[in-house]
Amino acid sequence: MRAPILAFDTSAAHCAAALLLADRVILRHEAMEKGQAERLMPLLEEVLAESGLVWGDLKAIAVGTGPGNFTGVRIAVAAARGLALGLGIPAVGVTRLEALAFGLPRPVLVVEDARRGEVYAQEFRERGPEDAELTEVVDIILDHGTSFVGSASGAMAQAWNTKPLLPRYPLVEAIARIGAVRALTPQPRPAPFYLRGADAAPPSDPPPVILDA
Repeated sequence: MRAPILAFDTSAAHCAAALLLADRVILRHEAMEKGQAERLMPLLEEVLAESGLVWGDLKAIAVGTGPGNFTGVRIAVAAARGLALGLGIPAVGVTRLEALAFGLPRPVLVVEDARRGEVYAQEFRERGPEDAELTEVVDIILDHGTSFVGSASGAMAQAWNTKPLLPRYPLVEAIARIGAVRALTPQPRPAPFYLRGADAAPPSDPPPVILDA
């Protein structure tokens, strides 16, 4: 896909954007626990302004689809869908796990902290990716010759006495680069990539009873 490609991600405690141009990449990353919904569009406009481009110059949108914070993922995915519809350009969803693996030698195992003593894990081999899963670190077996990368790598490095790899690209830049390739062919609309159900549970109170008058 011919540049420019605009990518963004709010799946964790940040608001990040990357503008992939023919000769360079403009990156922005702002740490924040909340407020991504209010900050995302101004941040994207700042990135475009720095490049001297306008919205109509974009060829595609790429967005991080998680796994991660439920609200953050939904914010970014909704924004990507709306921008793609309004601009008439493709929107491509990219998971956090495949973005972290992008550009690294295969096989590589991505392990991301999912809290509660669990991790998101996905192995990427030469023939393609295995299914992503939510599991405990102790349940993961690192095959001979397989490297690993991700935010849970500290615990795994200690358990296996193996030095983890660093991602080749910043997360949002990897999302942009993957999106540029995928936008060459028809893609489904971006959708949140969840491996765990929402923390919020439905109310336990019985539903109201409608009485006849």
